[in-house]
Amino acid sequence: MTPDAFAEACAVSRETMKRLEAYLALLRKWQPALNLVGPTTLHDPWRRHFLDSAQLLPLMRPGARVVLDVGSGAGFPGMVLALLGVPEVHLVESDGRKGVFLREVARVTEASVQVHTTRLEAMTPFPVDVVTARAFAPLPRLLGWTAPFLEAGAQGLFLKGQSVEEELTESRTQWMITEDRFPSRTGSGGFVLRLEEVRRV
Repeated sequence: MTPDAFAEACAVSRETMKRLEAYLALLRKWQPALNLVGPTTLHDPWRRHFLDSAQLLPLMRPGARVVLDVGSGAGFPGMVLALLGVPEVHLVESDGRKGVFLREVARVTEASVQVHTTRLEAMTPFPVDVVTARAFAPLPRLLGWTAPFLEAGAQGLFLKGQSVEEELTESRTQWMITEDRFPSRTGSGGFVLRLEEVRRV
């Protein structure tokens, strides 16, 4: 996917594209030292990372302003959502070196993010509208870690692979979930899982 194709697919302004391109330049620069993403994915970053992240934006509930992105790693999807206009994004990444990278991206792109270099379970819960995660953990574990936010009313938007059905089946032994599933726009065979009304059984 070309940058122009991404900009058209997601209705991204020229100014925002410049910030996303600066983000990608930093990702390429830091990748050899930190192994932030799978090396082969950088052959098609606009589809594999930027579109993969941006597809969450139209699935967020109307009026959502605060996003908690867990296991942020290289910043996908949270950093992209911030650059696309989400007012307040919290990136949670326990790896200190990746935290330094995320803060550098935020500085260069002027993204509206707060970087938390800690484990999610060590954080004091606070009000958020949406919790996001990509390639972080199987759904049963992910629900356990994010429960303080989801049970308080946050929506979950999780990028999942083809094992989503098995993960949902296992999760339902412990959780009541209202879910929608959307095929990934990247053509990867994955899904976006949208969860509401998450409660322990």
